[in-house]
Amino acid sequence: MNGAFEGAWALHQFLQSRGVPYMIIGGIAVQHWGEPRFTRDLDLSVQVEVASEVALIDELLSTFDGRVEDAAEFARKHRVLLLRVPGLTDADLSFALPGYEEEALARVVPYDIGEGRFVHLCSAEDLIIYKSVAGRSQDMADIEGILRRNLESLDLDYVRRWLHEFGVALDMHEILDTFEKLCHTMEEDEVARRSNRLE
Repeated sequence: MNGAFEGAWALHQFLQSRGVPYMIIGGIAVQHWGEPRFTRDLDLSVQVEVASEVALIDELLSTFDGRVEDAAEFARKHRVLLLRVPGLTDADLSFALPGYEEEALARVVPYDIGEGRFVHLCSAEDLIIYKSVAGRSQDMADIEGILRRNLESLDLDYVRRWLHEFGVALDMHEILDTFEKLCHTMEEDEVARRSNRLE
């Protein structure tokens, strides 16, 4: 049994039954869009009205275990609810903010985790955006894997638009340049691979 998949399904059922939009933005999304790697954790973004957040937090904690003392207060302060889906996986639920994440949630794609069960993944483009903002070395490696597998089908204008917006808003002007360099490297690698196949 894949604990992350089963945890994703349990949370999917919970959120769908309450009409709460969500998307998976962590390891499962990387497995699908990029280079497969083992993951036990689950990261989701959920969208509810600010006035409804406390009620949803309380409902979630009545069904799943919190991973920290006073998980409800932690979630209200940091906008991230740390859960443990019993026997399955740990899950971090982030509360989406208006703007970018509303657009990202409108772009979710269905992902079959087995037995005809579909959960909601963020798009490849949005995973790149999340990873670029996070900016860790593993995130950069994940972006390379996503580009390697999807470069020809990506909406690069969408990625560039939001990386520019985040660069300005967060004073991280380098994130667009870093992405462009990764794209250029992947394009050069693809040209080299095609050339080698023709030899």
